[in-house]
Amino acid sequence: MSSLPLPQSLLVGIAGYRPSGWLPSARRRTGTAPAPRPFRPPQAGEELGLYGLEATLIPVLSFEFLSLPSFSEKLSHPEGYGGLIFTSPRAAEAVELCLEEDSKTEAWKKSLKERWNAKSVYVVGSATASLVNKIGLHTEGESCGNAEKLAEYICSRESAALPLLFPCGTLKGEILPKMLKDKGILMESITVYQKIPHPGIQVNLNSYYSKQGVPASIAFFSPSGLTYSLKHIQELSGDNIHQIKFAAIGPTTARALAAQGLPVSCTAASPTPHALAAGIRTALQPHSC
Repeated sequence: MSSLPLPQSLLVGIAGYRPSGWLPSARRRTGTAPAPRPFRPPQAGEELGLYGLEATLIPVLSFEFLSLPSFSEKLSHPEGYGGLIFTSPRAAEAVELCLEEDSKTEAWKKSLKERWNAKSVYVVGSATASLVNKIGLHTEGESCGNAEKLAEYICSRESAALPLLFPCGTLKGEILPKMLKDKGILMESITVYQKIPHPGIQVNLNSYYSKQGVPASIAFFSPSGLTYSLKHIQELSGDNIHQIKFAAIGPTTARALAAQGLPVSCTAASPTPHALAAGIRTALQPHSC
């Protein structure tokens, strides 16, 4: 295998961090890889650095929270549900906001938290699990990595007659609800947030390209991040877009890339900074597949 150095410029599109998502860039450095940890955009930059890549983070998404009074009311009645499902950090943050805005913190600590803990609390990914644990709930399923695997996990365990409460975003995937429905598992979803494009996407991308040029790789962390930034990236990259290695944080985002006709050079084995960095570094090696 060739011993050519890794490319000097790397742009990684990261979406999904309150109050905004992120889009980073990188240059070569040296270091070793640490153990996996919950995914957060700044940590992704650190992890890429430890893999010999220097990341610059650029916001690509913002989030607006919705229907919090209705969600707060549902959280006040755990007796009506068989458990909770969290597939994103924003859903967990919505619980925090409900507790803060409705002055439910004391009631949560005294009884509601334990009543929910007597039920199943399912989560996707270590970052979401970390936030759900922070509000005092015990979680299961975090190692599943994506909604489809979590649905399989729930189907293998769930037999409750009461519905599972599923706080989600406006663009929630249909795989998990469909799989649960097919197995006869009741679920009640409530939309608690929506993604909107960050107002500084174009300016920040223009600045990056003017200083760094066309990146060697671009990774995306959600279909929404791709939707809101792809047009700008195409315009700035021009004919050189074909030299870019595209990466995805998981299978859903990889499918979104493919739907846009973009080749996916790597999909992270799990939604962690460690897996992302390892995948990108491998993709950037000469003759990698």
